Amino acid sequence: MNPLLRRGWFDRIVMAALTLLALVWMAPLLWVLALSFKPNEFLLRHTDVFLAPPYTLANYLDILQTSQVFRWLGNSALVALLQTVGVLVLSSLAGYGFARCEFPGRKLLFALVMFGLAVPAQSVFIPLHRLFSDWNLQNTIAGLALPGLAAPFGVYLMTQYFKAIPAELEEAAMLDNASRFKTFLTIILPLTLPAQATLGIFTFLACWNDYLWPLVIATQPDMYTLTRGLASTQTNFAQSEGLGFLMAQAVFAGVPALMLYLFFQRHLVTAVAGTGKS
Repeated sequence: MNPLLRRGWFDRIVMAALTLLALVWMAPLLWVLALSFKPNEFLLRHTDVFLAPPYTLANYLDILQTSQVFRWLGNSALVALLQTVGVLVLSSLAGYGFARCEFPGRKLLFALVMFGLAVPAQSVFIPLHRLFSDWNLQNTIAGLALPGLAAPFGVYLMTQYFKAIPAELEEAAMLDNASRFKTFLTIILPLTLPAQATLGIFTFLACWNDYLWPLVIATQPDMYTLTRGLASTQTNFAQSEGLGFLMAQAVFAGVPALMLYLFFQRHLVTAVAGTGKS
């Protein structure tokens, strides 16, 4: 058989396998979406019907009629935006320092930062809560956003990306009497936009979907994030009469994050490919 023809059949088999895996991965999401349009009374008897009627928008209307849902939506957007910007700024500065600057203890300090990847976030909830309570940051936007600024993964990602940028670009700028900070800001940083977009997506999604920390630090309904607030409207997750409403909550909370990911997804492959270079 012609090698090119054999390669073509192999590519088709791989594509078919990947398509099948994608459909398997999407099945739970389609199930959630389908149930969100079903009446709760109908779901008492059937939960395995995808496309058959009846349909209803009552579950989504119930969410929109919740008095503070748009306040929770605004809190989530503000906290996620502040945390994303903060992580991008701090990770870029730290990553550039680890990748380009020589200073005593650089490797040890970088190893300590990487060790932070092995520390579960839940293990520091108690000291964080006590610290933020002593600082009177409970039930504040700052209290919701500040813990997420410690991002070891962001430092690692930006460090690897800065290492992939040729040092000759900086040397040429410094020959023109540009300072290190000006070189970083005007020449090196713009080249990292794919990595910035990737890190921004990961940070925004993690903050948007976070439930445990808002559950700990936000005790007043006015300061709930969307995940915390929607969960507070469901008094008993074990009761199936609210299953459609519960699925509508999941869809409502996930749509903004999905839109953000789809908008920036073209940067992901570029950034991941760039981190593999050294």
